[in-house]
Amino acid sequence: MLADAIGREGAEAALPALRQLGTLVGSAEAREHARLANEHSPVLRTHDRYGHRVDEVEFHPSWHWLMRTSVGWGLHGTPWVGEPGQGAHVARAAGFYLMGQLESGHCCPISMTYAAVPALRRDPGLANVYESGLVSTTYAFGLAEPATKPGLLAGMSMTEKQGGSDVRAARPRPPRGPTARTGWSGTSGSPRPDERSLPDARAGAGGLTCFVLPRVLPDGTRNGIRLERLKDKLGNRSNASAEIEYTGATGWRLGDEGRGVATIIEMVSMTRLDCVIGSPR
Repeated sequence: MLADAIGREGAEAALPALRQLGTLVGSAEAREHARLANEHSPVLRTHDRYGHRVDEVEFHPSWHWLMRTSVGWGLHGTPWVGEPGQGAHVARAAGFYLMGQLESGHCCPISMTYAAVPALRRDPGLANVYESGLVSTTYAFGLAEPATKPGLLAGMSMTEKQGGSDVRAARPRPPRGPTARTGWSGTSGSPRPDERSLPDARAGAGGLTCFVLPRVLPDGTRNGIRLERLKDKLGNRSNASAEIEYTGATGWRLGDEGRGVATIIEMVSMTRLDCVIGSPR
């Protein structure tokens, strides 16, 4: 049935590659990596041995295997640079479905990276900075200035502990002009991405505004993004969903001031579609 749907929706040329991915997903090796990634949850390291703040997360090698596989197969941002009419997004959806059957936690950063590309294209300047890394099929783990990395991942932070699911109740503030942000994010889907989109920073009196914040700034220093704790979520044990505090973090506005929710909703819609694609068993 899946093969029929892929052909019907215009991605028949991708079937040989998808059959290869399906064989890999069904292998004993892949199942063992999925088991280990969930057996060994990520560990947060807020400080190094000298007491310096580092805010890093350690993952089991099997997590990296899963991420390297999904990125290598172009299940994140790659379809956005495919030729129109060739079924790139259909093929990507089928591949995402297959990897979701194997292990769902790692699909979170894969989905957010996929969803970040159309949102970033609202600002050609920001898209020029990040898009080539977000569509790359190279998995490059570790914090570094984005321009120096062969591949990037994206995240998304929206809710705050005082607002719950009501994004409009957010109360962060930009203390040093429109690019600096202080506040709290109650939920960040994955804290390790190289850049993240935030719809909950108030720029002056304009209201909720979306910002893009890299983990590492262009001068090589780490941005003011602190990981407070990792969250223990049902079905998401392998992923490092986190509570994050922003302490004078630097970001670049994405979209119009006061239109943060409208800007981010395109990204949200893409990730929710992935929830549907990745969840059937």
